Amino acid sequence: MSKVANGYSRQIQERIGAAAEGTVFVNSDFADIADTETIRRNLNRLTQAGTLRRILKGVYEKPEYSEMLKEYVAADPEAVAKALARNYHWTIAPCGNTALNLLGLSTQVTAVWSYISDGPYKTYEWNFTKLEFKHRTNKEITGLSYMTVLVIQALKTLGKTNVTSKTIQTLSSRLNEDDKAAMLREAAESTDWVYNAIRQIAGEVQ
Repeated sequence: MSKVANGYSRQIQERIGAAAEGTVFVNSDFADIADTETIRRNLNRLTQAGTLRRILKGVYEKPEYSEMLKEYVAADPEAVAKALARNYHWTIAPCGNTALNLLGLSTQVTAVWSYISDGPYKTYEWNFTKLEFKHRTNKEITGLSYMTVLVIQALKTLGKTNVTSKTIQTLSSRLNEDDKAAMLREAAESTDWVYNAIRQIAGEVQ
């Protein structure tokens, strides 16, 4: 039995070893290797050994060390949000100031990282970081790519009157051609002014 357990442990360690520093893991990321209890025990052991850092219950990070700062970097809230979504099978997307920040439309430091989700309303806190998931109807997020929802949420946060030519230009330079093509397809059901802005971002209209 210990041989089998060692095999599981090695596979889990190899997967973590191959990941970049700063990668966030949840138990379900190893579901193809072992059962939940074996995974939990292994992740606890790796946390005690310092290979992983526990962020929240069931959420771990491979810590990233900054040579410049001579300390470990704080966990990326965006990576933690995506890990929680993976674990609970939620579809999520940043909203409010979080969406603006991620798209380079705001430099204001956000106190709360906000996401819309097709899961329940939930908040999580660690250190000085707070994550908030707000429940939305499925049609607002399901079936849309991450970037499409992110842009729609950013535009809604700004409001029609605050979407300037500079906003359009910033977003256009941030998105690749695939993102733009997907957005044109997926956002067709959006409010008229939002879809018009998306067409401008995609370069369809001036």
